Amino acid sequence: MSVSITAARNVGLCSMSEYIWNLADLKKVKPNGYKVFSCFSCGGGSSMGYKRAGFEVVGNCEIDPAMNELYKKNMHPRWSYEMGVQDFKLLEDLPAELYGIDVLDGSPPCSTFSMAGNREDDWGKEKKFREGQAKQVLSDLFFEFIDVAEKLKPKIVISENVKGIVLGNARSYMNSILKAFDAIGYDTQVFLLNAAAMGVPQRRERVFLVSRRKDLRLEPMKMPAFKERPVPYGEFANQDFRPLKGAQEVDRWKKRKDSDHSTGDVVKRTEKGKVSGFTAGYLKRNEVAPTVTAGDSLVRFDVCGRPSFRDITVMQTFPQDYDFGSASPAYVCGMSVPPLMMEKVAKQVQIQLLDRMT
Repeated sequence: MSVSITAARNVGLCSMSEYIWNLADLKKVKPNGYKVFSCFSCGGGSSMGYKRAGFEVVGNCEIDPAMNELYKKNMHPRWSYEMGVQDFKLLEDLPAELYGIDVLDGSPPCSTFSMAGNREDDWGKEKKFREGQAKQVLSDLFFEFIDVAEKLKPKIVISENVKGIVLGNARSYMNSILKAFDAIGYDTQVFLLNAAAMGVPQRRERVFLVSRRKDLRLEPMKMPAFKERPVPYGEFANQDFRPLKGAQEVDRWKKRKDSDHSTGDVVKRTEKGKVSGFTAGYLKRNEVAPTVTAGDSLVRFDVCGRPSFRDITVMQTFPQDYDFGSASPAYVCGMSVPPLMMEKVAKQVQIQLLDRMT
């Protein structure tokens, strides 16, 4: 299933070109000569960001068969490994071009560190991330990824995760990650970035780790204070929506007030003792959209329904000709790095680190 799109009302092509685009547009991007290998690739959100920035994404590693099929269908990698990083790191017949590659990319599954999840209660526990995947201890995957970095010795490692990984008790976990990178010969910087400040039509705070191989003697990065124009939902929202079907959902929507930011605010105000619905953020036409979630929880404030899959694709800056097959666009997008967000990070890594090596 590809998501078709018509031009957003009252918006010129120039102002839309960064966040509304097609995979075919990648043919117009000038290659920068650098190569990337992506772990935990999902449907290719980060890979599309690198490609938009001019990088060649030579391959991927993804444990979920359905997601890996989507990745191959849309990204056409030269090397694709359908397995967990735990197994990938043990392979002895990897192609030579993966060793010393310019960038190793990875977004280890982050649900155990999400502020909306069980956090500490799930640390160290074996969990199945979704249907079709093997059970894994999700809090261990970052260290398995670091083992991959030790094996391949890329020049730069770029890791992405949720904001919760640097908050509360998770800070000790982050310190362990930094020590692990240091032990294998990498200096690491941690950046907290908001996608909305980078031109993405979505409020999405994420942590990016940029690890530099010490022997290359590269200076630390200075990530710019991104101040792109905020993109409100009403700028691209179309008339299509998916009606709320549950009686409780509809009733809560009817009780909303202008001051409410999510269904959770309604529940807290009207249902004594209940705390739920805070991931069901309201889409208001004059505001930047809340975070797109894999659980497809967003609700439109102006109509009694969820946003169309087309709108979700735009919010995540996924290309409008992306082939989702039988997968839910909300799930694939919610699991992914917004391509436009990764593009902005990748360009800074190129300019400040990789280009200075030549």
